[in-house]
Amino acid sequence: MAKSTYGAKDITVLEGLEAVRKRPSMYIGSTGPRGLHHLVYEVVDNSVDEALAGFCKNIEITIHEDNAVTVTDDGRGIPVGNVAKYRKPAVEIVLTMLHAGGKFGGEGYKVSGGLHGVGISVVNALSEWLIAEVRGDGKIYRQRYERGKPVERLHVVGRSTKTGTTISFLADKEIFESLDYSAETLGQRMRETAFLTKGLRIAMSDERVEPPEEQAFRYTGGLVDFVKHLNANKDPLHRKTIYFEAESTDGVLEVAMQWNMGYTESIFTFANNINTHEGGMHLVGFKNALTRTVNEYARGKGLLKEKDANLTGEDIREGLTAIVSVKVKNPQFEGQTKTKLGNTEVRGLVESTLAAQLGEFLEENPGEAKRIVSKTIAAAQARSAARKARELTRRKSLLESTSLPGKLADCAERDASKTEIFIVEGDSAGGSAKQARDRNFQAILPLKGKILNVEKARLNKVLSNDEIQAMITALGTSIDEDFDIENARYHKAIVMTDADVDGAHIRTLILTFFYRYMPEMIEKGYVYIAQPPLYKIANGSKIRYAYSDKELEQILGETGRNGSQIQRYKGLGEMNPEQLWDTTMDPDKRTLLQVTLEDAAVADEIFTTLMGDKVEPRKEFIAKHAKDVRFLDV
Repeated sequence: MAKSTYGAKDITVLEGLEAVRKRPSMYIGSTGPRGLHHLVYEVVDNSVDEALAGFCKNIEITIHEDNAVTVTDDGRGIPVGNVAKYRKPAVEIVLTMLHAGGKFGGEGYKVSGGLHGVGISVVNALSEWLIAEVRGDGKIYRQRYERGKPVERLHVVGRSTKTGTTISFLADKEIFESLDYSAETLGQRMRETAFLTKGLRIAMSDERVEPPEEQAFRYTGGLVDFVKHLNANKDPLHRKTIYFEAESTDGVLEVAMQWNMGYTESIFTFANNINTHEGGMHLVGFKNALTRTVNEYARGKGLLKEKDANLTGEDIREGLTAIVSVKVKNPQFEGQTKTKLGNTEVRGLVESTLAAQLGEFLEENPGEAKRIVSKTIAAAQARSAARKARELTRRKSLLESTSLPGKLADCAERDASKTEIFIVEGDSAGGSAKQARDRNFQAILPLKGKILNVEKARLNKVLSNDEIQAMITALGTSIDEDFDIENARYHKAIVMTDADVDGAHIRTLILTFFYRYMPEMIEKGYVYIAQPPLYKIANGSKIRYAYSDKELEQILGETGRNGSQIQRYKGLGEMNPEQLWDTTMDPDKRTLLQVTLEDAAVADEIFTTLMGDKVEPRKEFIAKHAKDVRFLDV
């Protein structure tokens, strides 16, 4: 059993809580769905920290009918003893003051995701009410808060032989746009957390449906199970998942990796269970050691000729799915967003461990090693062809105006932050859009038919596709290793397709291209989906538009069905330029959906399911989500 002190003396306070309710987005990112779900993550992360410390085996999450949430763990329980300096119980300090917790110099935690210690106090500040129950010393302690302030003293409400903490809260409707949690979003995050914390059981119950929907996650294989999950819809190149771990004074490292027959790399990094989307020193160390180790093995076995250049990192990582997870005592993240790890010592730990243990795996598994190297050599040959195609793109971009595709109707404004480009399906809709637009700041790029499915193609084939070439050239950023967001010619790339099955497919193909070859466009918030109306409702001389079946029913309820003429739009081309401008392109009236990347691992899984080679997972996905479809043209 892990031994550690964790009492009132371990609680340190850095500053107060006042600013949270005034500027919630500074602490949780937004007051929309992202921020709402972040509240749950913060509470759960505290319980996960207990698991990382060796004291928690189970976490239970319940979404109640009114969207209140309860999170229960069987850890040590937040300390209830008084903090002498403040003459208040430690649990009250933790819940009412920023930067208060056992993560600032006490011995409560060796590693923790909650580096800044703002989590649970922020949840309290942004909740209509919050109730904390702590089990410890044979007793159950309880305290209620309203909008961050205690409304009762910490008091004993019962006895228990168990230990742990239960936090129940109702997010404040004065702060958040909606209190409606997505069980799927929360479930995806909890699955990922369970993968990263070997043996921890996380159960979730959604009481808003009858009977309550239950999910439970526990993975004894940890990262190996994670890689198997990510590669479930892909064809593995080798049967055995490569796994190794190491521990030193610099931290603890776990790596799991497996190549597949695909052409894209999927490498996800974590530090203290936090998804480091922007990578950092652990990713740098992984890439360096991987490139060096595979090249040394390939040369040593005569698989590479002396005259051949070394395989590049890009060649070697083709088709690789990998998870790199480090746990360090004093993580250095870039800001509260925690998306990039800066600890330089971690790089050395990862490089030395990977070089030794991957080298050992390759030597002990010659058959699998040969398949891996053969794939990288094939990737290198394709890269050579891709380089020629990329050079063509690069040469074109140097010609300024003549480099732009002939089908592009560009805008007059040259300040990219003020411009937008509509990527439109078909010449007919493209013609309407060109007539409808405000040519001062709106550009139109019509695409002919369905673009190449980049999920099933190498870079050289991607670059030889005319429609993809047109997009790359128009956007100005180039792609892959040459990608540069600073060269983006528009800060809004708006995908505008028909509201039918073909339109949805084309939209998915375009988004797959952005995700695989221009992910930073999505990360920076530059990619949007236009929302053309589904219905036109004419009642006498009055015309209204409905963007969903629900909105149609609402309008008909106001205008009455009698005398209302309803037109169901199947394509953008059915609208004249004035209608297209009024409904879909006018910044003052339109609705745009911004494409975000909440979780790269989940996004990778979905794109593989929808656009990969295997049919069965796609059928299962469609069957599962059929009830959520808004419209379907047959």
